[in-house]
Amino acid sequence: MRGRRGLIVGVVVLLAGVAAIAGWRWWHAQAPYPPEALGTRTTLELVDPATAAAALRPVNVEVSGKGDQILLGTVSWTLPPSAPTDGSFRLVLLDRRTKALPGFVSVTSPRPESVGSGSDGTLDAAADRYDWLTGAGKVQADGSTWRTGDYLTVATDASPVTFAAVLHPADPRARPQEAVMSAPVTLDDVLLVLIGVGPDGQVYWAQRLSP
Repeated sequence: MRGRRGLIVGVVVLLAGVAAIAGWRWWHAQAPYPPEALGTRTTLELVDPATAAAALRPVNVEVSGKGDQILLGTVSWTLPPSAPTDGSFRLVLLDRRTKALPGFVSVTSPRPESVGSGSDGTLDAAADRYDWLTGAGKVQADGSTWRTGDYLTVATDASPVTFAAVLHPADPRARPQEAVMSAPVTLDDVLLVLIGVGPDGQVYWAQRLSP
């Protein structure tokens, strides 16, 4: 009898632990505010090298040449008064047709130490959650996981952010897992996405900033 009672107590304790973990995960993934609360304002245009250089100064824009295009954009927002400041954003440029990212994105802000470029697992997690991001993020090829392209990591206090991406014509020698956003594009081909990220890298939400 004692053995049976101990088994029952053990099962109850185990179930309580599982419920507690599930509850913590739910709470951990809850966004402190919706993306609409930011009142985000954006611009996105195709520009010449001189315009891009002036907008990004003192940050250098990647050198462009014949057949290249330059995407120049700005994103600004206002944090809700009670918003925590320990999260961050990801700003992502995607080719709607291929879900490819630019090879490199230059960025500046009034707080230059609060912005940077690169890639991590954030877009992978967002692509798993939102069907309109399917195909973005990591690529499985040749038995390996590939992440090709560049997007921005931005602190919540970095508004406004100005960025530029130089798009080169597609390289016919590139393998599929090495493909990046390539010229020529139109603005209708480009999707600008803002992703809200928590202090532990958890994805809160993803918002389309271009129609």
